Amino acid sequence: MSIADRISRGVSASFGANLIDTLANSLLIVILARYLMTPEEYGLFFYALSIIGVVAIFGTLGLPSSAGRYVTEYGEVDRDQVRYVIRSSLWTLLLLSLGVGLAVSAGSPLIADYLDEPGLAPVLVFGIGYIVFQSLRKLLVSVFQGLNRVDLSALVSALSAIVRFVFVIALVGLGLGVVGAFLGYIIGFAVATAVGGVVLYRRFYRTYDPSVARDSDLVRRLLEYSVPLTATRGATVLDKRVDTILVGALVNPVAVAYYTVGKQVAQVAVTPATSLGTTISPTVGEQKAGDNRERAARIYERSLEAVLILYIPAVAGLFLVADPLVRHVFGPDYVGGVIVVQIFSVYVLVNSISRITSDGLDFLGRARHRAIIKTTMAVANFGLNLLLIPEFGAAGAAVATVITHSGYVFTNVFIITLELPVSFGRVARSSVQVAVVSVVMAASVAMLVPYVSGVPTLLGVVGVGVAIWAGLSVSTGIVDVAEIRDYFA
Repeated sequence: MSIADRISRGVSASFGANLIDTLANSLLIVILARYLMTPEEYGLFFYALSIIGVVAIFGTLGLPSSAGRYVTEYGEVDRDQVRYVIRSSLWTLLLLSLGVGLAVSAGSPLIADYLDEPGLAPVLVFGIGYIVFQSLRKLLVSVFQGLNRVDLSALVSALSAIVRFVFVIALVGLGLGVVGAFLGYIIGFAVATAVGGVVLYRRFYRTYDPSVARDSDLVRRLLEYSVPLTATRGATVLDKRVDTILVGALVNPVAVAYYTVGKQVAQVAVTPATSLGTTISPTVGEQKAGDNRERAARIYERSLEAVLILYIPAVAGLFLVADPLVRHVFGPDYVGGVIVVQIFSVYVLVNSISRITSDGLDFLGRARHRAIIKTTMAVANFGLNLLLIPEFGAAGAAVATVITHSGYVFTNVFIITLELPVSFGRVARSSVQVAVVSVVMAASVAMLVPYVSGVPTLLGVVGVGVAIWAGLSVSTGIVDVAEIRDYFA
């Protein structure tokens, strides 16, 4: 299969899975926020998820990403070693996740007392299930990605999202509240892990020759490369979770609810970029490993151009519709989160660039540099949060996230240019053109926003904005429909 066909299939599969995950998660957060939970319960739930997310770092370290990298590498040079990469990473991950999970479950009362939030204890007692099954799911997704079977990574992610949605709604509906929602997440991870594990074993693991001896350096390389990845993942999780934890600790769960609404809207918006990044990262690494640096650079350039064309107008649109979006989708109880959504509209653009850049550094062998940058930015984010949250609450946390993540992303882009001969001329021209289109689109949307009276009219205004953007982008040549068909040919 050609590179173009593989990327096309990967993007389609990943986008489909991410779309399912996004739709399921969007429906879930809206149903929980508007119908099944109070703002206090909603905030408490995501407060607990943030805490467990930080602790879960120690349950995986950097093993999933390290396994993905060496599955890709050995798949090119010594295919039968892939069997040992999978086996070694699996057993190590199980030991880590079980140990950390047991510690969280046993220490849940102490964590709740320390944070002065008694409602956390009955949730975190199930931490062992969350950490173990989430860790295994991450490993499966990374291994399938390393095998260049993004469609199977997508299958695992989509299945997890669907099962999670069903069981969270069912268990909360039965009156189990925040604990029920947490159990729903665990069941989603567990089912996806079981199905993905069976697929991995039957279609890949047992096809490798068991008589081939294991490379004596394999385990050492696997663990050694996981060290910088651990730092990167730890910094990433801290960067994404510590703000929520600090909002809960320094303000209250209601402020967490406002902050979570804004961040979730921003995460939903980057679905297309996530799909593209998941697909191109191993391909860029593979091309560079094969000494096709020019080809790798062109793939990255095209991806960056596509992201900017899509997300520059998205920033303007999200900022303008933030108030009716929060008011009519999440409910009037959450209008305190409008300013957070507006601030995070900028984060949408920055994060979309991150999705096609950051993971690629791991596949280019720059994990150590990425780890240093990410750790630096995570520390800066923590400091800014401590400075801004007491004064500005959830909005302060959003500002801190935008500032620090911007620095991280632009530094990663710079490192990409050190590895690949990237030319930004075409990207810059497209960005200027789409910025002009975005101004016209934003002016039109701004005139229509006062007429929004509910979800149908909100969707209508968004549709008008998309239509204006699409029409002007195609008519001015910013978007070439014919070129999209053979995007990476």
